[in-house]
Amino acid sequence: MILAKVVGEVVSTVKFHTYEGQKLLQVRPMNLRGESVLHPFTAIDLVDAGTGDEVLVCLEGKSAMDALGLGDNPVDAVILAVVDEVRLIQDAGADSWTTV
Repeated sequence: MILAKVVGEVVSTVKFHTYEGQKLLQVRPMNLRGESVLHPFTAIDLVDAGTGDEVLVCLEGKSAMDALGLGDNPVDAVILAVVDEVRLIQDAGADSWTTV
């Protein structure tokens, strides 16, 4: 999973029948300092997130498909949680993902 910020909505009037009724959002990946990294991408929202929310996004193919619960239909990314707070341990070591 990755931390991301919701930066917009995707409106699709016609889509594959399996995804009818699913809310699509544009999210931009963030590092642990809250800084944007990489390019935005589209994710299926499972938790009613909105623009400006920090969210956890699952990008692990099969896990994303399982979370959506629609069988073996292709899914790249799903939003699984709205993040209230991230607490970092200051002495996390040399790992670039956890070092502040």
